[in-house]
Amino acid sequence: MKTEEIIKKEKRYQLQTYNKLPIALVKGKGTKVWDSQGNEYIDFYGGHAVTAVGHCHPAIVEAIKKQSEKLLFYSNAVYSDIRAQACEKVIEISPKEIKKVFFCNSGSEANETALKIARRYTGKNEIISMEGGFHGRTMASLSATGLSKYRRQVSPLLEGNYFAEFGNLESIKNLANENTAAVILEPVQSMAGMKTVPCDFFQGLRKYCYENDILLIFDEVQTGFGKTGKMFASQYYNVSPDIITCAKSIAGGMPMGATLVSGEIADTISFGEHGSTFGGGPLACAALDANIGVIKDLLNTVSKKGEYLKNRLSSIDGVKEVRGIGLLRGVKLNADAKMIQYMLLKRGFIVGTAVSEHDVIRLMPPLIVGESEIDKFYSNLKQISKEMI
Repeated sequence: MKTEEIIKKEKRYQLQTYNKLPIALVKGKGTKVWDSQGNEYIDFYGGHAVTAVGHCHPAIVEAIKKQSEKLLFYSNAVYSDIRAQACEKVIEISPKEIKKVFFCNSGSEANETALKIARRYTGKNEIISMEGGFHGRTMASLSATGLSKYRRQVSPLLEGNYFAEFGNLESIKNLANENTAAVILEPVQSMAGMKTVPCDFFQGLRKYCYENDILLIFDEVQTGFGKTGKMFASQYYNVSPDIITCAKSIAGGMPMGATLVSGEIADTISFGEHGSTFGGGPLACAALDANIGVIKDLLNTVSKKGEYLKNRLSSIDGVKEVRGIGLLRGVKLNADAKMIQYMLLKRGFIVGTAVSEHDVIRLMPPLIVGESEIDKFYSNLKQISKEMI
């Protein structure tokens, strides 16, 4: 079908909840994707932080093919060889305090699971999250989301959710009380424009939560699986949360989420307390298994590439700031980010934008991105800057 036909059909039959770029992608390989008209794009958006090892990585494609010939699906009503292997792989790469994993289908579901576990484990019902944080669009995760754009769409949300200033430990302390079950936060606030805070904030928060019987939840839906140069951002900051949630790039493009919990919490969870029919399905687990192996081989290159990207873009007139860690970057501009996004699209690059700052583009390229592709992106953004910024 032609692009116009594809767009027309989606608009006719799909619920219109997404404001999409005006292209229809039909193929991907490595850092590149192609639209229905044969136009090539370098994906600096990573399919929304999903394709950490690139599009259609051969190892992941082969793993899915092999598994699809053996068993497409069976639920958690039975044991599974590939699920057992995937569980082991995830625990091996996690912080040492993490002992068990619950597989689900998305980041929002992973966060719903984490918040439910926190309330069940502590017997408390209040949650502190951060202004500017994003945790999903289902009710509990949305109630903990600190972006008013999403919160004001539905009301009333769940009670007992309070918002602190990201990076301000005193702000958290002022909200906490004997009924606080958990603090949930993103190590890097992606949707808010790739905002980061100093390491000592996370370490101070870990100490405070431990001393006050409050669980610490790291939402690593976007930061997890190599984006910061570590498997998890908690390892980058040398902090061990009680619960870690992840999704996005966990399975190389297959829908999957996971909630990772400490041994102490895991020991209190009983049969029937939670479930997910499709969570930990054979195809997703096979993809996860292969994906982890590929990411391990790429990890030691991520920090270097991230610094190279930051340094190149920081030298452009019109770029006010380059935020983030590793290959999660926010570029603050002297122009409207949506306009720059469309100008880059015409030049063959896909990038994202932020929610709360309209002058920030978000970059989440695959870990396999090369310096030559970074140079090409730099040259095009520099030229746009000369013309428009």
